[in-house]
Amino acid sequence: MLRRQSARESAARTYARALPIVPVRARGLTIEGADGRRYLDCLSGAGTLALGHNHPVVLEAIRKVLDSGAPLHVLDLATPVKDAFTTELFRTLPPRFAERARVQFCGPAGTDAVEAAFKLVRTATGRTGMLAFTGAYHGMTAGALEASGGAMDVRVARLPYPQDYRCPFGIGGLQGAELAARWTESLLDDPKSGVPLPAGMILEPVQGEGGVIPAPDVWTRRMREITATRSIPLIVDEVQTGVGRTGTFWAMEHSGITPDVMVLSKAIGGSLPLAVVVYRDDLDVWQPGAHAGTFRGNQLAMAAGTATLAYVRENGLAERAATVGARMLTQLRGLAAEFPCIGDVRGRGLMIGLELVDPEGPPHTTPDGPRPVAPELAAAVQRECLRRGLIVELGGRRSSVVRLLPPLTISDEQTSAVLDRLADAVRAVAQGDRRLGRDGPRGADGSR
Repeated sequence: MLRRQSARESAARTYARALPIVPVRARGLTIEGADGRRYLDCLSGAGTLALGHNHPVVLEAIRKVLDSGAPLHVLDLATPVKDAFTTELFRTLPPRFAERARVQFCGPAGTDAVEAAFKLVRTATGRTGMLAFTGAYHGMTAGALEASGGAMDVRVARLPYPQDYRCPFGIGGLQGAELAARWTESLLDDPKSGVPLPAGMILEPVQGEGGVIPAPDVWTRRMREITATRSIPLIVDEVQTGVGRTGTFWAMEHSGITPDVMVLSKAIGGSLPLAVVVYRDDLDVWQPGAHAGTFRGNQLAMAAGTATLAYVRENGLAERAATVGARMLTQLRGLAAEFPCIGDVRGRGLMIGLELVDPEGPPHTTPDGPRPVAPELAAAVQRECLRRGLIVELGGRRSSVVRLLPPLTISDEQTSAVLDRLADAVRAVAQGDRRLGRDGPRGADGSR
């Protein structure tokens, strides 16, 4: 089957290369392959599966629609299923945002919602430019790619995204975040910056594909202040951070800001394709048909999404994500103290990353600064994890960050199993690399 996939499918396939398995059954955190092996899935559909695979409440919601005889395809017509989804979605939103919100159902993927958000703010402001951040990832369509960190043909102004480990200004912490904010202010206020007043700014509360980098709350509030005073709509991309992933229902709640626009997908569909844009009502200047999409009325996804949103809200899974995530970060930082090839451990809630580095490489900026990234070590850790029945993702600069996105329903016992398997994988890679032996780094000639 894997050979046929390789022969028939596009060279653009990604996960199938690093994870050569054939899933045939799944439940919760567990996937069973065609060979009978079982895996703990800490990829979770790239964050889509807030409740894990085939959660009973999701399956029941889907069955209920199927058994009811309701239409499965309705374009943008009103239905009881859509009404229930919209009601539950608004119930989860921060009250200050929800009281003036409108929702736009768009194409089925997060990148479609990003495109719709860009189109919305450009229509509302009459301006065209966009502000985005280094390291960003907003999707794979043309406009979304322009705002992402890997853009080649840049038509979007790029701003520094603050982080401690590889601070663009070399200082990290609150000082680094403040410098990033001042850079943004200077760019917007300098008439010779070459950046005219933009139509909007888009940011991720935690950069996922960029390497699991949480934005400092104080910086996020500064971005809200900077954009509000200049009448620049602020778009918050919650495609991966939303629905409890970071320890609050929506990641923007950590900073307490109220954005102008939210982009939502992944977990809101309960494992099925669904994407929406939620925005402040005064931006709602669309003409009828100004933005549409054939598959924006996915009834099964709305039913699954309603069940997921309600289950996360009613069972306090965001709070549990904060608790379990804090425990995982603590233990992983202990692992980093044991193995210098782990340069940094970071994250928020159940969105966690370990950056793999070359401990013998020259430090950056200062003698104790970060070492060069080591994508080959990250790939080796991913392979060793898979051998031990653990599925993890890679991300970050040059794919050097091992990422964990377990479902919010992960149990304490499963958490321990994930941590144990990951630690064993890191240990195996460190012992197998002659530079990273148990007794310390070796020289090029094998000396210690």
